[in-house]
Amino acid sequence: MDIRRLIRIDRKNFRIGRVLRNSLHFTWMQITFTLIAILPFILLLGLMYKSYFLLESHSVTSILLSPNWKPLRGEFGFLPFIISSIWITVFALLIAAPICLLSAIHLALYADRWVLRIMHPVIDILSGIPSVIFGVWGIVAIVPLVAAAAAVFNIQSSGYSLLTGAIVLAFMIIPFILNLLIEIFRNIPTSLMEACLSLGFTRWEAIKYVIIRKAAPGIISAFGLGLSRAFGETIAVLMVVGNVAKIPTGIFQPAYPIPALIANNYGEMLSIPLYDSALMLAALLLFILVTFFNLGSRFLIINWEKKI
Repeated sequence: MDIRRLIRIDRKNFRIGRVLRNSLHFTWMQITFTLIAILPFILLLGLMYKSYFLLESHSVTSILLSPNWKPLRGEFGFLPFIISSIWITVFALLIAAPICLLSAIHLALYADRWVLRIMHPVIDILSGIPSVIFGVWGIVAIVPLVAAAAAVFNIQSSGYSLLTGAIVLAFMIIPFILNLLIEIFRNIPTSLMEACLSLGFTRWEAIKYVIIRKAAPGIISAFGLGLSRAFGETIAVLMVVGNVAKIPTGIFQPAYPIPALIANNYGEMLSIPLYDSALMLAALLLFILVTFFNLGSRFLIINWEKKI
């Protein structure tokens, strides 16, 4: 009798302990999920709070549409930085997109498996290289090439330009996008390719008309994430774009993206409240632009999935 009673007590204690452990784990997961969910809003509210000092004394239109950046005179026009950021990022994606897409198709659908096993560590090494090394490489190799290319068109350029920043940025985001695209193509069922080949398609026709359409949402997502990542790159781009607060009128003109503005000035201008608030507003604009492109890519993915 005592033994049965002890067994019942042990079972009861075990059930209580299991319920407590499950409750503890569930609570911990809820806390972490809530933190991740509200973190973007915390960042947004913090940046808005710090930017309010400038917005209180300047209109939004004068800040966003003015090309004049003269902080000591109280002129804070962000138009050159916004245009520079958009152009550098778009040009970088235009350079990186075909390289990544064609490379991913070759590695996932054409090449032997040993080629992919060799290339995976190479891609990981490229993605792990510090951005300052890309910046030094840009100064040593890309800047002279861009200056020489500008001379061919009778354009005077030091080589520190929008095009140089786009090339360096493209090589920085290629490993990130390429890894995503390889996984997307590898996860497409092989039966889809086999069905196409059995119907008389060539391998390229099957890829062009079927595989790419099937992988289109993932491709859009990979490019969207690459675009968002490109917006935030700072050091390498800062080293090669020239950093002139002027709207670039050509690809050989110097540019000044928003991350470079923040990195160049933050810390030195903290004693000037208006300047500090302007840099916080620059960070807020960067946050909004990245969010806009993320939502845009998500919208494209949803529409494409409805079509197919």
